[in-house]
Amino acid sequence: MNKLKINTWNGILSIVNCFLFAASWFFIIGAAFDESFNGGSSLDSTATFFYAMAWIGVVVSIVALYKSKKASISIVGPILCLIGNLAFGLAAAFAFPAIVLLIIGTVFSFLQKPANQNNN
Repeated sequence: MNKLKINTWNGILSIVNCFLFAASWFFIIGAAFDESFNGGSSLDSTATFFYAMAWIGVVVSIVALYKSKKASISIVGPILCLIGNLAFGLAAAFAFPAIVLLIIGTVFSFLQKPANQNNN
């Protein structure tokens, strides 16, 4: 069985996003306090960076899902990574569930087991 590089990259991006999503609350809250007390304007750009990373993760997960399906590799990892990135992409409040999904999805993405074929 061939291992797909897109699944490896999906797993690596998911690990990076786990760290980013965990740190996002601190950065976004800090930027919000800076904006309210000091008149700064970094909140939009700070939040945009984290959301952009989540949506990049969504795109990479969709590509990994498509290529895994074509190569008869289990699609559990790309689906979990897709849901995790999508959850954060919709709202930063979903950071914790997104992190959990991304960790589990990363493990499955790196395993790349063959899909179960039910040929009865």
